[in-house]
Amino acid sequence: MAIEIERKFLLVSDAWRALISRSETFRQGYLSNTKRASVRVRIADEMATLNIKGMTLGVQRAEYEYTLPLPDAMELLDQLCERPLIEKTRHFVEFGGKLWEIDEFHGDNAGLIVAEVELDSSDEVIIMPPWAGNDVSHLERYYNVRLTQYPYSQWSAEERG
Repeated sequence: MAIEIERKFLLVSDAWRALISRSETFRQGYLSNTKRASVRVRIADEMATLNIKGMTLGVQRAEYEYTLPLPDAMELLDQLCERPLIEKTRHFVEFGGKLWEIDEFHGDNAGLIVAEVELDSSDEVIIMPPWAGNDVSHLERYYNVRLTQYPYSQWSAEERG
């Protein structure tokens, strides 16, 4: 079984922008979302994938990913995925020996920016960058699948933290 172990953080400054090594544009949507798993279609620049992710809350979840033909992915996104679609730019930043992925959301989730870092184990100690703030790994509302159901544009000031 493939396991994804990652932590997710809010950002406290834009200092990470000076460290961007590359960026990709993502467009993704969800075909299914149950208590056990979500099924996502994603186009990252010109690469398309189908992703199945367990719905365990926390830093460790089952995850499977498969390549899709780009025309099929475009059709699935346009015709079968729940709305709103997730639109974001993913920026890649190296810090403390880790590759940080910083997602800057657009569309109905504009204004939300989160940093994710993949880990080798759930108890791995990481060097925290000065631009990383609160750990929101255990807050379900920050999961992309939840952002299709309850977009950032609808969050209260308290929820935005």
